[in-house]
Amino acid sequence: MPSPSPKRAPRAAASEAVRAEWLRRVHAEYRSAAITQHLTLWLIQLGVSPDLIHDGLRIVKDELAHARMSHATYRAAGGKEMPILAQETLGLRRNPSEPLHLAAARAGVEVFCLGETVAVPLFKVLREGCTVPQARRTLDRVLRDEVRHRDFGWSLLDHFLELPFADDVRRLVDAELPAMFGRLKRSYAPPSASGRDAIAAEDRAWGLMPPARYGQIVKRALERDYAPRFAARGFDAVRAFTSEAPGVMA
Repeated sequence: MPSPSPKRAPRAAASEAVRAEWLRRVHAEYRSAAITQHLTLWLIQLGVSPDLIHDGLRIVKDELAHARMSHATYRAAGGKEMPILAQETLGLRRNPSEPLHLAAARAGVEVFCLGETVAVPLFKVLREGCTVPQARRTLDRVLRDEVRHRDFGWSLLDHFLELPFADDVRRLVDAELPAMFGRLKRSYAPPSASGRDAIAAEDRAWGLMPPARYGQIVKRALERDYAPRFAARGFDAVRAFTSEAPGVMA
């Protein structure tokens, strides 16, 4: 007689923290899609490389797929709510007196060179401890896409540094990179995360990680990604990172 099929391990129970986090991720993915769509419109208006424009539009589709999969994970965790989006955050702001190329450069550096660059190691760590199939499929897709999103940001910055307004972009990055890093640290490593080094095993199985771990990953990203990538383009990321009042870098 054939041996009985092995029983699947029971799925980890989903806590309220799991549902809250995956619903937050739905919101974040919609916001990323909207911001990228807005940035891509600016790139069209600036007449940049069509390849970059197509890359931006592809990222919008990626982010919408991430939102759909994140919502499916939220539902698998027992979530019932529909996402309520903060509409005022679904776009980019620009001072009308500022040249469009500077507004686009600012958004590209902060959203992609900073945000999407650190997203790669963040999602890698989230994925490593994730064993719930629906959550793991979502994180697999997000991690695969984030690598391309990161590369888009650095390609866009390189493109701007080759255009006639490159000196203006350099001055902007030098002046505003410290504040950008400050916002990044406050987002991922707020004081409330200090000492919070553990979470329940069930939450880890659903793709969560301890709050303090985020700050550790940001600090490592400075050494492994930000410093060498910015240095290759003539910027001092270490100085910029440390010149702002630090967040919690546990």
